[in-house]
Amino acid sequence: MKWKLTNRFLMTILTIVFIVIIANTILLLVILYKEATTDGINSNTDTTGEVFVRSFSDYLTLEQGVPRITDEGLHALESRQAWIQILDKNGQEIARALAPEEAPIHYRPVDLIQHYKYQEYDNATTIFISEFEDYSYLIGIENPNISRVSFLVDNSAILNTISQYLLYIIAVDLVIALLAGLMFGSILTKPLYMMIDRIQQLKNRNFQLQKVKRPGIYKQVFTNLQDVSGELEKQEQERKKLEQMRNEWISNISHDLKTPLASIQGYSELLNDANVSPTERKEYAEVIERKSVYMRELIDDFNLTMKLREQQLPLQLTEVRIEKLVRDVVIDVLNDPQFTLRDVSFDSDAPQLVRSLDEHLMKRALLNFLVNALIHNPNDTSIMVTLTVKNERAYLEIRDNGRGMAQADVENVFERYYRGSDTENIRGTGLGTAIARDILVAHGGEVSITSEIGKGTTVTIQL
Repeated sequence: MKWKLTNRFLMTILTIVFIVIIANTILLLVILYKEATTDGINSNTDTTGEVFVRSFSDYLTLEQGVPRITDEGLHALESRQAWIQILDKNGQEIARALAPEEAPIHYRPVDLIQHYKYQEYDNATTIFISEFEDYSYLIGIENPNISRVSFLVDNSAILNTISQYLLYIIAVDLVIALLAGLMFGSILTKPLYMMIDRIQQLKNRNFQLQKVKRPGIYKQVFTNLQDVSGELEKQEQERKKLEQMRNEWISNISHDLKTPLASIQGYSELLNDANVSPTERKEYAEVIERKSVYMRELIDDFNLTMKLREQQLPLQLTEVRIEKLVRDVVIDVLNDPQFTLRDVSFDSDAPQLVRSLDEHLMKRALLNFLVNALIHNPNDTSIMVTLTVKNERAYLEIRDNGRGMAQADVENVFERYYRGSDTENIRGTGLGTAIARDILVAHGGEVSITSEIGKGTTVTIQL
């Protein structure tokens, strides 16, 4: 895996370098071709004076067959710091302007060649030669920045030299690219190997945080991996905790199911006894019925919690007046024989508050919290149910001054399968509070619980 990544990186660098070399070569050939076709002359500029000399014939006229220099020509010569000599066919001077005194008045062909190939008179003057009608003229331009150099060219030798240099350049560039690729490839790919190893560790459930040395450009990636590791470790701990609670819950539910089943089985056997009186037979049948109802409620709780968990429970929404709903719940609880003498009060400042709810499910959720406050506290505990509206949001509080809950119970009270530390002698599945919370969430509401040992518990529901 390591060499595979390194090879891919090296091939990428070599490919890029090779493409750059080809592009540079093509560009160089295009430039050379352009220079060759234009003779190195830019028609828009005259840096050497060649264009000036060739076009100077525009400033020459013939008067009675003799060439003369116009005033514009003289002005052009002065602006160029140049001078001129006009020669006939025999090289004899017939006119001059601004020429130095040492300039000869007769030129042989060899003299013209000598003047054209080399600078004469001084190191700052360059001689140019051109034609006008049947005459020739020499123009000397004083410019120390221009010089004429003559050399011989062997085209085949130049091509061979260029080819050799191109091969050298390609070879050197490839070697440099290879060395650079090995160096930078090691720097860039080493953290990748570490990332791959770290991901493999996470796959193997090794969530221990590790300090990375020199992460380079992958610092953010390693930071994210550390965050993922911490989050996975937290989730793993929660999973183990949930697994433990589920196992305990299954054990409790198994016990809860065995107890009514044992009663149903025992009383069913007694019903088969011919010596059982009608009064006893009726009592036994009532026990069987109660146990059957309890088992049915238990199974219904299983189905409901699974539907809520998978969000597959359709809500039968209707417009419900919240104050009436809560008052009915309180009345239903107080009408239960076991709670007739308990102290439950209800206060509301929102008599006209209406919400779109599934009335049946919402009653079940509120009943759960209210009944929990009753069965988990002594008979002398007072319970206050309050409905208020703040900032256009409805709040329902169920507050008691009972024994309260430990912090561990408060943190886990909404977890499925969780049963509190003081529920050994209380019948229940551990699903009631979780179901109530899921019902409220399905309605877009929220619920929270605060409690303190010896000071009571407060359930706050936001609709």
